[in-house]
Amino acid sequence: MTNPIGSPPRTVLQRIARRVMVERGLEPDYSPAALAELAAIHGPAPAGSARDLRHLRWCSIDNDDSRDLDQLSVAEALPDNKTRLLVAIADVAAVVRPGSALDGHARHNTTSVYTAAEIYPMLPEKLSTDLTSLNPDRDRRAVVVDMVFDAAGGLASSDLYEALVRNRAKLAYNSVAAWFTGEGPMPPAIGAVPGLDENLRLQLKVTQQLRLQRHAQGALTLETIHARPVFAGAELTGLEADTKNAAKELIEDLMVAANGVTARFLAAHRFPSVRRIVRTPEHWDRIVELAATRGAALPAEPDGVALEKFLVAARAADPVRFPDLSLSVIKLLGAGEYVVEQPGGHAPGHFGLAVRHYSHSTAPNRRYPDVITQRLLQAALAGQPPPFRHEELTALALHCTEQEDAAKKVERQVGKSAAAMLLARRVGVVFDAMVTGAADKGTWVRLMHPPVEGKLVGGFAGLRVGDHLRVRLVRTDIERGFIDLAAV
Repeated sequence: MTNPIGSPPRTVLQRIARRVMVERGLEPDYSPAALAELAAIHGPAPAGSARDLRHLRWCSIDNDDSRDLDQLSVAEALPDNKTRLLVAIADVAAVVRPGSALDGHARHNTTSVYTAAEIYPMLPEKLSTDLTSLNPDRDRRAVVVDMVFDAAGGLASSDLYEALVRNRAKLAYNSVAAWFTGEGPMPPAIGAVPGLDENLRLQLKVTQQLRLQRHAQGALTLETIHARPVFAGAELTGLEADTKNAAKELIEDLMVAANGVTARFLAAHRFPSVRRIVRTPEHWDRIVELAATRGAALPAEPDGVALEKFLVAARAADPVRFPDLSLSVIKLLGAGEYVVEQPGGHAPGHFGLAVRHYSHSTAPNRRYPDVITQRLLQAALAGQPPPFRHEELTALALHCTEQEDAAKKVERQVGKSAAAMLLARRVGVVFDAMVTGAADKGTWVRLMHPPVEGKLVGGFAGLRVGDHLRVRLVRTDIERGFIDLAAV
């Protein structure tokens, strides 16, 4: 499909992405000083005094097209039905120095920006997809979170240290998940490493226990549909739903566990930390009303355990429409943010994950809060004082929250431009939809098929988040990413 002005869709979307990034205060390009620093980096971080763990069956599991590999994992069966789980995190802080121009770019954007047509990495690809990426068959320095779990999935002990690691297999979510569930063959990369199949099954078993524990404590079962643009060369051919699976959940559970250990490690060393939190929902009353429309009664005060029981029952009763309900709940829960917890402090926890101690530490190639955490960890390991002043860390946490929000808005806006391209020839068509946002500034709905969001420009009186309706496509604006709809 071509754009009305004749340029290939990918080219148009790339231009839109750059414009919107600048408008949102993000930098799509590296400075000459950063590029000069990059040219002077010729290899990965040296091993130094790091432990040598290259002999373990490390593997990565990520998206099919991921090249910035931030973490590896491996498991080991121990006596008394205990299991050791290790997560290796790319040592970015050893290469990207504080105060450098490369660090300045990362500190400004704070995150990689994943738009429909192009990725704008927080760190140049020479680093993020090579020298600081945990690529297959490469020796790389990493920060290792070492955890031992008992037979019931309880954390028996944990440690954190620096190590030299080697990725034995680069795996992808979809093929691993299909193998886990018996819907597909074993990926060849697993079969090429003796014992890796059993190791992955052990990782799955333990992380499923961890997931059951968290959900019993009120971690929320949520399942949304993310539409990923599909290109054939420069041509935009459609939108593909990206949904959860067993392999994604395995990595998610590993990361939640590792991030919890990281936060507690810093607290035990009397260090400050940057926590990722989701506050107790302000719009709990609307969540209660949403549950009531489905015949369920939630308590008047926020209760994660009760909400999780409702979500589990709702998914079992209507799995097809459960993503719609999930989206409504997510909107009403409110956004996550970064805050600083000082030694002895009590920062709010993460309501959606039902965890009290939670940092972001496992993706330093693509998130700056993780680089901050890595620098704090390495200072604690070296017996040095914290490398950030209280005021600086607080300002950074706020800045990271603001820039992450800006990046998400860029991604959404470019995604809407892609959707507007696909819908441009369907003006006048009627679609099923659900209200995803209702406020004084406007009412937004998500179409069921294709799963894209647009604004209601007529017939929106009295609508609230979670309501279902039929809408007619009125017009599209590719440049601004507008999809205007009217209620039928």
